[in-house]
Order: sequence, then C-alpha cells, then structure tokens
Amino acid sequence: MNPMNPPIDSPLRVLVVTAVPAERDAVLRGLGGSGRFEAIAAGVGPVASAIGTAKALAAGDYGLVVIAGIAGGFAAEAPLGSLVVASEIVAADLGAETPDGFCSLDELGFGTARVPVDEGRAARLAEALKGSARAVCFGPILTVSTVTGTAATADKLAALYPGAAAEGMEGFGAASAARDRGVPVLELRAISNPVGPRDRGAWRIGDALQALEAAGPVLLEVLR
Repeated sequence: MNPMNPPIDSPLRVLVVTAVPAERDAVLRGLGGSGRFEAIAAGVGPVASAIGTAKALAAGDYGLVVIAGIAGGFAAEAPLGSLVVASEIVAADLGAETPDGFCSLDELGFGTARVPVDEGRAARLAEALKGSARAVCFGPILTVSTVTGTAATADKLAALYPGAAAEGMEGFGAASAARDRGVPVLELRAISNPVGPRDRGAWRIGDALQALEAAGPVLLEVLR
C-alpha cells in the first residue's frame, strides 16, 4: 500500500521518531496507548535517526512521520518549557566554511539542506497546542551534528536562519528518510535549555519531557 494514498476509510498511522527512550516513553504516555501511533528511539544524531526511520518505514505502512523530542530553544523565539512546531526542517551545518562565511548545501549546488513539513498539519498542530497552558512557537527547527555551546555560535545561527526557533540533532535525518519514501513529516520539540553556552545545571529536562507528554492528546486529536 502506498502510504501517500491509503484507503479513504483507513485511519492515519503515524510513526513517531525520537532520539532516546526517555523521549519515546514521554510521547507514548501522552498518546495513551493509541494503536495508530508507533514510537521509536532511533538514536542520537541525523545519521542514526535516518537509519532508524528508514528501517521503520520499510517495515510498516505509515501516512505520517513525526519527529519529537526535547531541544534547545533560541531565546528570542522559544522560552524554556515551550513547545515548537517546525515550519521547516533545516540541516544548519551542512555545507562549507569559506573566507566569507558559511555556504549552505543549497548555495553550493549539491542539493538542499531543507526538508519541507506537511504545512497544513503543522499549522493545525501549532494552533491546537496553543490551547494548552504552554507557550507555542511555529518556526524553523535546525538540525546540527554538534550541539551549540557558545553565544557566538548561537548568534551566528540566528543570523543565518532568521526566525529559527529550536535546535536538535535528529530532524533532518529522519525527515530525509521520510521524504525518500514519499511520507509527509512534522517535527515537534519541547524546549529544555537555551541554545548557547552549556549550563547543565539550568536545564529543565524533566519539564520538557512533561511538555512532550502533555502534547500527546493534541497529537491524537489533530493527526487523524
């Protein structure tokens, strides 16, 4: 069965891709055991995420992939504890360094470092999440292979990608695997820390996992 053309009366089957078991388990708690959703912990980074997503898509028929997990938030866009729905998924460090600055894969002419999301579902999800008690942001989510650890790098990324809301390590990999099979994709992140200098003592991982869990009922309602 082509996941892009399921039977009219067929319920939407959704593959949720996280990096680690704690994220997967938070999502599953929020989904309350729905049989329409399967969640996997594919591993950390874009390569592991792409491999895990490709394997799962090859083994089952899904109409949608949702990349979910905790992430760093750009302070101007996404405060701690907020939820971010991706307006697009961008491989922020895929390109070349030049004397004039960073040159993206698109600018090099070797393909694209951007994967579009399912715009209609993304907009509906962001709007529905605003009914919760948490702040919700709709904007680009960046994928990096090296987590940002300085204010200078955070500022550089914010300048390169205006409106960027969050930074994760898996989105582009999973999204590329989904795009290869013609399956639409979304990305949802709960913000545990600001993008910039690493201060693990200030991270709110527990709060972010709770936010991810709280988004589960909204996913059930919106993603039909």
